[in-house]
Amino acid sequence: MDLTPQQLAQYNGTNPSKPIYVAIKGRVFDVTAGKSFYGPGGPYAMFAGKDASRALAKMSKNDEDVTPSLDGLSEKEIGVLNDWENKFQAKYPVVGRVLN
Repeated sequence: MDLTPQQLAQYNGTNPSKPIYVAIKGRVFDVTAGKSFYGPGGPYAMFAGKDASRALAKMSKNDEDVTPSLDGLSEKEIGVLNDWENKFQAKYPVVGRVLN
């Protein structure tokens, strides 16, 4: 399934009839099983319905970092992002990709 960023935003956990999606490096993961983390009020709710690549790489919850941009990230931050991607792959199904 291909999603635009606007379509991805509809899967942010605010509609209980829809799954919760988080994208990493353009790959969309269904994180509904982790709704206590990614759903409304959860510690990572700001990532729901978005590509959170930069924020995960920087270990940041700042709104300005919740973006797919990898520009200017250090080698260490890219490594952190790759670790997150591996954790998500092991735990959550990939359901699509984000179109630019």
